[in-house]
Amino acid sequence: MKDLSKARATLLEVGEESAAQRIDNFLLRRLKGVPKSHVYRVLRSGEVRVNSGRVKPDYRLRIGDRVRVPPLRLASPAARPAPRPLDLPIVYEDAALLVIDKPSGIAVHGGSGVSYGVIESLRAQRPEAKSLELAHRLDRDTSGLLIIAKKRSALVELHRMLREGEVEKVYVALVQGRWRGGERELRERLHKFVTGGGERRVAVHAGGQAAATQVKPIAATEAYSLLELRLLTGRTHQIRVHLAHAGHPVLGDDKYGDFELNRAVATQGVKRLFLHARRLGFRHPIDGNDMKLESPMPEDMLSFCKMNFKNLGY
Repeated sequence: MKDLSKARATLLEVGEESAAQRIDNFLLRRLKGVPKSHVYRVLRSGEVRVNSGRVKPDYRLRIGDRVRVPPLRLASPAARPAPRPLDLPIVYEDAALLVIDKPSGIAVHGGSGVSYGVIESLRAQRPEAKSLELAHRLDRDTSGLLIIAKKRSALVELHRMLREGEVEKVYVALVQGRWRGGERELRERLHKFVTGGGERRVAVHAGGQAAATQVKPIAATEAYSLLELRLLTGRTHQIRVHLAHAGHPVLGDDKYGDFELNRAVATQGVKRLFLHARRLGFRHPIDGNDMKLESPMPEDMLSFCKMNFKNLGY
């Protein structure tokens, strides 16, 4: 894309890796350094053409589409550290999918004060890859299974499956207090907002989005419980907010947790959020085969369990 800074239009042909992508997202991905407002301005003005015709920002590209991009002045990129290689254990890989076991403390993508994350590191490590896109997200401090699509067609189908609840996502968490009431669902609606300091937060609110988390206790004492959690919807911070609202915040949660307890359990090895994406189940987005993937409980969580629960069998 270097020649975009020259005083002539550029013609791009859409390949399989960009099929079904919105034209605005296609341009924003490729025109690094061009202000977002300017990209939308040239779209609205008709300076961007697809197959010689004007399109709206929500137009979805097809293989073989020819996209005319007008000459645009690129802003001087701010100096950013190059993504460093990350030690990302691979749980599964084929031509369409890559599933990693993400360690806690690593963001899935750059932004919000983070220069780069999992996806930027993978793209730097695999420059030959035509497409590497996150199929879903995990919080920075949540460990466990993360799906990356290597083909646009796989990404589109995974997104559909996620929207329609066709992906089984099971987590384990260590929480404060004894869980009572057995297996049940938490269904409080969740509302996203931004604090005065610019921090993204979520709260239970009657006007929020519908959310459902299925909770199954595995082990418990009066002080702590080990829970298995099945996400029936995929809202931001859903598990953390639902559990905190139920009176059982996740140990090590620095947003919604019990901060005094967090300081106390730090001496027992709780140095981060004790929430782990343990299991995924879904149909392969290309061949339709059943996929069942698991990640063992991280050593720090397992060590805490062994100290606090008898006959865990986990």
